[in-house]
Amino acid sequence: MLNFFTAVAFAADEAPAAGGMGQLMSFAPLVILFVIFYFLLIRPQQKKAKEHRQMITQLEKGDMVITSGGIHGTITGVAEDTITVEIADNVRVKVAKEHIVSKKKK
Repeated sequence: MLNFFTAVAFAADEAPAAGGMGQLMSFAPLVILFVIFYFLLIRPQQKKAKEHRQMITQLEKGDMVITSGGIHGTITGVAEDTITVEIADNVRVKVAKEHIVSKKKK
């Protein structure tokens, strides 16, 4: 009976030899996790940012827009970095192009 416990104790002290395949298998979950994050988070965010940049470059006078602050208005002027938006009769505000969230349908 004593020999059984001694054999188990000696077997527990031995560490398995780490080979190249063992290291690869321990690294694989990290790679799989990154791929999942890329397709679920990073790629859709990049696609949305690209669509937003494209929408901003296509803005022109007369378009109805919504700002990030929730202000609805009509574009009366377009400059390089800013857009002039008329939010009421004879009330115009300058808004940075990046703060235009969406273009409303006419």
